[in-house]
Amino acid sequence: MAEYSPVKRSGCGIFSAVFGKHGLWPRRSTSTGSLHIIKEDNKNNVNTSNTCTERRRSGSDEAAFFGPEGRPQKPITKLTPKVTAVYQQNPVRKPVEKPTRTTTTAAQGHGIVNGNIYLKVPKESISLSGELESMIADHQKTRGMIYGNQGNLRQPGNTTNTINAKDDVSKPNGKLYPNTVMGNVVKKPVEEKKSASLCRALSTRMDPETLKFMGNEDYKNGNFEEALALYDAAIAIDPNKSAYRSNKSAALAALGRLFEAVFECREAITIEPHYHRAHHRLANLYLRLGDVEKAIYHYQHAGLEADKDDIAKARNIQTHLNKCTEAKRRRDWNSLVKETDSAINGGADSAPQIFALKAEALLKLHRHQDADETLLGGPNFDVDDLNKYYGPIGNANLLVVRAQVDMAAGRFDEALEAIQRAVKLDPSNKEASSVMRKARAVAVARSNGNEHFKASKFSEACAAYVEGLEHDPHNSILLCNRAACWSKLGHFEKAVDDCTHALHLRPAYTKARLRRADCNSKFKKWEASIQDYTILLRETPDNEEVKRGFSEAQMQLKKHEVV
Repeated sequence: MAEYSPVKRSGCGIFSAVFGKHGLWPRRSTSTGSLHIIKEDNKNNVNTSNTCTERRRSGSDEAAFFGPEGRPQKPITKLTPKVTAVYQQNPVRKPVEKPTRTTTTAAQGHGIVNGNIYLKVPKESISLSGELESMIADHQKTRGMIYGNQGNLRQPGNTTNTINAKDDVSKPNGKLYPNTVMGNVVKKPVEEKKSASLCRALSTRMDPETLKFMGNEDYKNGNFEEALALYDAAIAIDPNKSAYRSNKSAALAALGRLFEAVFECREAITIEPHYHRAHHRLANLYLRLGDVEKAIYHYQHAGLEADKDDIAKARNIQTHLNKCTEAKRRRDWNSLVKETDSAINGGADSAPQIFALKAEALLKLHRHQDADETLLGGPNFDVDDLNKYYGPIGNANLLVVRAQVDMAAGRFDEALEAIQRAVKLDPSNKEASSVMRKARAVAVARSNGNEHFKASKFSEACAAYVEGLEHDPHNSILLCNRAACWSKLGHFEKAVDDCTHALHLRPAYTKARLRRADCNSKFKKWEASIQDYTILLRETPDNEEVKRGFSEAQMQLKKHEVV
């Protein structure tokens, strides 16, 4: 069985994700991360240079939301007298005695703030952390964000433009989680989460342990997308830390991306073979995917993280799976449905192979609607991910079942696509080849019948549907379509029989029930017609055709009772 191993990505893409063309920096010959950079806001006369530094000192990890590239730099004045600039962690401004002012551009690297002279540090000599702080401040200034370290974000000079964190919610993994305010972090919807996380990541000087801690907080609050972005950032800095991989696996599992979660857990164990928590997490993932033997192996290597109940649970699922194999061998489809349900309820709730087994058994029992609902309610993994995890042969078997269910539900195009992929993956699979021939024949018959029916050639249409039913005698779509032909030809009893057969396969098939109700009315079976119309009224209370048919059937029934 092939292991799932997505392609590894090298390098860190978080800078380019936030800053665009600023994502890559050239090597710096001089490290001046502690140098102080002064910037001037001409409008409000606000010093924005140490915005990120002040936020960090106050214990806040407020998220900065970056806008487009900054405005063109305004000209500033240059002082000609020679002045020595002082660079400190907390710089002290030194007055200058009446300098002569001349105009120059910001590119020349000089500036005045409140009459004091400061020299801008050349970009080439700024270290990574220093440049990050400078760029974050530039983006905040461009976006018009507040430069303080408390309260909600607002534009300078505008006290009414605030962000209400209480009203902001997100829905990771299909669940509703209220956004929380941690310090001054205002959570944004999913489309802005990653940018916010990356900004916070940059503001921490890229310390991976801090990123992990922040990711853990987001994970606890149910913000799994943000947590994942932070764990990814930590891994990009230190890819050989097993804890980052294991935590990323937990976030992926919470988002339903189980195959990727398995890969990350395996990476964590490769880095640290005796990492008990990673073994336990991987065992839980394998159990959910139905790989019970692998689950038991990792439970046994999880140390104190696992207990006897974990292994007992895995062995119980293994017992049900063994019974599934025996039931399929004996073609005991009812027992197969029972045992697959027991395995799923026992913990293998995301195992595609078990859901496929149950759907196959339901198809054999002619319970097509239940088979469709089984696959729709099961795990929905990408076909390529299934191929990587189960291998081409295992994935081909899954696709064969999928194609049969799609065909039974009338999704002929999807059925053909699935079965063609299955044959391509496993050309020697005889069942796949047989299903493909049947799917093509049924699709062609249905298409021909529909064309004849539109042309009011009801006998020819009926013959075309009959040809399709020879390949698939229990296809509810063909049965219902043939019933329409029988009705047009005046054979109402035959039409009722075909509709009844279709409803036995798919009880919620509204078109078949409506057609049967209409045919029973024409056949003057008013009570049977009223029964179907009553069900249809519950399902489609606003359907005018159903209302008219129900009223007509009731009127005719009363009329005949009086007579």
